[in-house]
Amino acid sequence: MTQYSVEFCPVPQEQQPINEYEQLKESWFFRLPTLEYPGYAKKLGWFLVWGWVIFGPIAAASFGPEKKPVMFALSATLGAGCFVALVQIRLYLGWIYIRDRLQKEKVIYEESGWYDGQIWEKPPAVITRDRLVASYQVEPILARIRQSSLVLLILMLGGSIIWFWLKEN
Repeated sequence: MTQYSVEFCPVPQEQQPINEYEQLKESWFFRLPTLEYPGYAKKLGWFLVWGWVIFGPIAAASFGPEKKPVMFALSATLGAGCFVALVQIRLYLGWIYIRDRLQKEKVIYEESGWYDGQIWEKPPAVITRDRLVASYQVEPILARIRQSSLVLLILMLGGSIIWFWLKEN
């Protein structure tokens, strides 16, 4: 049986799925869901605050805070929630891309530019390693993003129901 080594991998270092995973894990933005849950929730809270900074003035122009404070708060919070949802979508797409690259048996890469795409078939040892990383490292991150997105969706739906109930009364 032939021993395969990652040293003979023709894929450039920065395009190897395991190295892409490490780069993503170390980036300030994409490591957010790898933090302990209170830290992750705190960071999402900061995005909510920045969303309020953006959408608060828009909500104030539509619903005067003095005249309709509840409608103002709900609309600003809904806009800020949409901002957080965009952040979560970006996190999810980045991590799902890495998971897919780790799970595939073949790696598509470029040697020097977009015009010279190549395909490298991973040796069995590399496939096993990459799939283990995908299963035990990346999947829990994706599960956390899905869970926090579900919580955000429930909160936004609750706010929308309150909005329509108040609008009717």
